[in-house]
Amino acid sequence: MATDQNLITTRPAGSLPLMFGTGAAIGVLGGMIGLGGAEFRLPLLIGLFGFAALSAVILNKAMSLVVVLVALPARLAAVPAAEVAARWPVAVNLLAGSLLGAWAGASWAVRMRSSTLYKVLAVLMVLMAAALLVTHTTTLDTLALPLWAQVPCGVVAGFGIGVVAAIMGVAGGELLIPTIVLLFGEDIKTAGSLSLLVSLPTMLVAFARYSRDGSFAVLGANLRFTMVMAAGSIAGAVLGGLMLGVFPDMVLIPALAVILLVSAVKLARHGTEQHRSHK
Repeated sequence: MATDQNLITTRPAGSLPLMFGTGAAIGVLGGMIGLGGAEFRLPLLIGLFGFAALSAVILNKAMSLVVVLVALPARLAAVPAAEVAARWPVAVNLLAGSLLGAWAGASWAVRMRSSTLYKVLAVLMVLMAAALLVTHTTTLDTLALPLWAQVPCGVVAGFGIGVVAAIMGVAGGELLIPTIVLLFGEDIKTAGSLSLLVSLPTMLVAFARYSRDGSFAVLGANLRFTMVMAAGSIAGAVLGGLMLGVFPDMVLIPALAVILLVSAVKLARHGTEQHRSHK
């Protein structure tokens, strides 16, 4: 059962324009690099709007789901559905691990002490920064593994990604896209579409697990906040997509990685302060 210190359903500080504007800014950042921006949203939910760690994760997951549902048809318009459907074994391979990982990750999140969850989120922020740098500043080549090795590697990778996505409340595209390229040899564009197809059921499984612990009380108490910020994220993602290429990747990506690292430090400190206050 989620503890009171982890799950707080009080309304957030801030006005509707601030909620929408923050969501839009996050959407622009994500849209410029082809992602949803949930990794940037999470620290703001905690630091700016004052949500407890687990509450922030659940709200982030809800907004990520809305963004993915909107992005999926747009993405399928860019990459023919038949082309994506032909790669169904890749999605199934990753889902075999990610669905289990999402259930496990959500289970761990609701059982963690609040101070521990902050520290885990800080470590995962560093992981996201590393994934961002690797994916966007290096050329990824397939590992060309034989099928007997590729399938179990896909399941294991999917499990790990499912855990991370559930604990952070993100879609997981930052990790799914390089995994699909490295393990299965798909191009970045196709990998982006496949990642959305894997993300959607993976997020739904995490939601199902969170709902078992009554964790959706935070969503009901903050429904207006969630919808306003999600609307801003979608609007920002569209604008960010139109701005794709305006800033060189060698400038934009390191800057975004620094934002994630600074957020990680703040979350770690938050966790340390929580730990001291409960001694």
